[in-house]
Amino acid sequence: MRASEMRDLTPAELAELLDDTKEELFNLRFQLAVSQSEDTASLGTLRRRIARIKTVMHEQDQEVRSG
Repeated sequence: MRASEMRDLTPAELAELLDDTKEELFNLRFQLAVSQSEDTASLGTLRRRIARIKTVMHEQDQEVRSG
């Protein structure tokens, strides 16, 4: 999901998306630790998605505070 698409979501939807993504990252780390998965590139993808979600959440928070 792109940042522009995330900007259309409500804060509650963003929080839910963040929780889901963090859970997905946790599960992937667990799979990598027990050698069930070889997809190490997904770690970076998920970390970037989390950062993108947090950025959009911060932008929305700043808009509420300033206006």
